[in-house]
Amino acid sequence: MKKWAPVILMFIFSFLAVTAETKAQCSVCTKTAQQLGEQPAKGMNSGILYLAFAPFAIVGYIGYRWWKNNKTA
Repeated sequence: MKKWAPVILMFIFSFLAVTAETKAQCSVCTKTAQQLGEQPAKGMNSGILYLAFAPFAIVGYIGYRWWKNNKTA
């Protein structure tokens, strides 16, 4: 686990650094956000990123457990 700790920490820090400037809106959400104003648009963008991260985290966890179980066999 010690060899994976730096990799996991780098992934988390890079994800946090990138999400501040990422635009995660489709064309419909962009038009809606433009009508709302700057602050609500930033909140909407953060919400979209938050909701998109959850499925990736779940799939990553399942993949890790699968890999770990198959590695020992």
